[in-house]
Parts: sequence; C-alpha cells; structure tokens
Amino acid sequence: MPYSLDLRQKVINFVENGGAITEAAHTFGRGRASIYRWLSRPKLSATKVKSRRRK
Repeated sequence: MPYSLDLRQKVINFVENGGAITEAAHTFGRGRASIYRWLSRPKLSATKVKSRRRK
C-alpha cells in the first residue's frame, strides 16, 4: 500500500529541519529504507500501484 503524499511530506520536512532519519522512522512508524527512498526522489509526487499480487 502506498503511503499518502501528506505523510511523506511530513517525514521529509522533519528530516530536512534537522531530525534524524532513525528518529523519523520511529516517530512516524515507517522504515528507514522508505524514508531514504523518499529523500532520494527528485520530485515528491503521488505514486501509482502498477500491479497488485493476490495471495
């Protein structure tokens, strides 16, 4: 499930204003890898799910 654009913006703002990535991960309940991925994107935009796998 993709995370909301609002949540991603809050996390990015937290880190850009001096918060540590590990602290952001604990505060917002997201993985550090996700936060690093969000920070590496040149443009923050909504993501589309290409395909879903059924169990």
